[in-house]
Amino acid sequence: MNGLASLLIVYLVNSLWQIPLIVIAAWTAARMLRPVGPAAEHRVWVAALMLEASLPALSMAPWERMHFLWPWSTHAGALVDGDVAVVTSAGTAFAALRVPPAIVAMLVAAYLAITAFCAVRFAWQWIRLGRLNRSADLVDPGAGAAIDWKPWTRRLEQSQIVLASSAEIFAPVTMGIMVKRVLLPKRLIRSMSQSELDAAISHELAHIRRNDFAKNLFYEIVALVGDYHPGVWFTRQRMTETREMVCDEMAAGDTGNQEYAQSLLRLAHLLLQGRPVRVPQAIGIFDSNILERRLMKLTETKKRVGRGRRVILAGACVVLGLATAGSAVALRLSVDQKDNEALSKGIPSTVPPEQMQERLTNKVTPVYPPAAKKARTQGKVELDAVIGLDGHVENLKVVSGPNELQQSAMDAVRQWVYKPFLVHGNPVEVKTTISVIYTLKK
Repeated sequence: MNGLASLLIVYLVNSLWQIPLIVIAAWTAARMLRPVGPAAEHRVWVAALMLEASLPALSMAPWERMHFLWPWSTHAGALVDGDVAVVTSAGTAFAALRVPPAIVAMLVAAYLAITAFCAVRFAWQWIRLGRLNRSADLVDPGAGAAIDWKPWTRRLEQSQIVLASSAEIFAPVTMGIMVKRVLLPKRLIRSMSQSELDAAISHELAHIRRNDFAKNLFYEIVALVGDYHPGVWFTRQRMTETREMVCDEMAAGDTGNQEYAQSLLRLAHLLLQGRPVRVPQAIGIFDSNILERRLMKLTETKKRVGRGRRVILAGACVVLGLATAGSAVALRLSVDQKDNEALSKGIPSTVPPEQMQERLTNKVTPVYPPAAKKARTQGKVELDAVIGLDGHVENLKVVSGPNELQQSAMDAVRQWVYKPFLVHGNPVEVKTTISVIYTLKK
């Protein structure tokens, strides 16, 4: 299995369980922060999307050599004698999953096909969006249309905004990164009342003030790597819902919650009678299918959340996020397909330490060097070992560790004896990894 396929299969295997773990943690945190407001919920789901994209990728890093950073990881098969621990197993925190080469090839091909499809769909949506933008007609706010445009731009301090109309949309939408553009449905632009237009425009300007179009573009690109996973779909949906409620809250600040809610309901009844043509990548007032919840949020009696409670809730969510991220990395699965293929052909290869631990027949515990003790030197010495046909250690090499402790570790491990490793009934040479941890009692 080549390097790219190895990385992809590790990403896929870990994302299958890590993404649901993140979704559960995000849902819990969002529920905790719901009294604070939709903006806090939205931040939680944005953080969840970032973790869903990054944590499976971090699983591809060689964390085995840094597992001492995770104090809660376990080390199965550890032999402790005084101040020296000999770790001959990577432990449950870094378990290796062996996958047949044919399954690996199928999974990698399926993932690449789905990702390519999502990327092509993303590009096609942007082409459609460009066509819509070019076909829209500019609207002159002073040309008799019942649109009081200038007060909104003054309140939100937005000057570079273009107002346009299109026959291809059924509801107002926002687009543009450098030059912001608000598109209104052409067939309804003159039939809406001033209050309905105020609700629609104020909502779209809230999107502009938050720079939601550019943010959504970034989120779409980040989500491409995990678009195959239902957990990512769920997260993106929650992000859209909470984003719309945040903009509702901002827009209602100008007219009042009750007035804005009534205008929003009338606008929904008027606009949704049309043919719902979805505008890809654009941001609109009816992006999410949660109108009832949005109206309830606007009309409910808000209870003020004190600063102390906010700090406690935020702290609890941060702790939950760190614990989730740390556990996802510490409990990651590695996928060892190359060794399976090599062993099946009788080629000397690397054997996971946990398998060699079971075959160890003679073991000598290293002695803590007195000079290192006196100097308060401690740490982990990692060794690469070659086990010969007769089970004796034939070749030993230091990978890392304090210089003062390396010789002690090598002197002890050289005396170890294993049961010969058999492939198709014949003994073969194998490689393995051994870690010796030196710690000083406090």
